[in-house]
Amino acid sequence: MNLPAPDWIDYDYAFLRVVPHPHLGTFVNVGVVLHARTAEYLDLRIRPDREHLFALWPELDVEQVERSLEALARVCAGGTEGGPIGLLPPSERFHWLTTPRSGVVQPSDVHGGRTRDPAGTLEHLFETCVQRP
Repeated sequence: MNLPAPDWIDYDYAFLRVVPHPHLGTFVNVGVVLHARTAEYLDLRIRPDREHLFALWPELDVEQVERSLEALARVCAGGTEGGPIGLLPPSERFHWLTTPRSGVVQPSDVHGGRTRDPAGTLEHLFETCVQRP
């Protein structure tokens, strides 16, 4: 029996970056957040490679970067552990997560696409643009 293919789902995503010196424009992708409103999907993947970050920028407070990323993950997951922002609906949390910041952890521009599998697309973006062997 052939089942009908699921409908295409529009999504938005942004990379989470460590930008220790914004004036130099250098950064490393350490995560990605993906939101598909119609699928009620919001999730992120992060991987702060401590050794890689320290090798690039020995002066970087890697523990602070990790704490910042953990806070973003709590907001993304929603609920009281994400503070007041964690209680907002997923689309509002996504917009908060992707709002430009001047700190060391910054989101990229928001990009869009279409998929039939938001979770699989998030994993693909993470594996190809963030995770290093």
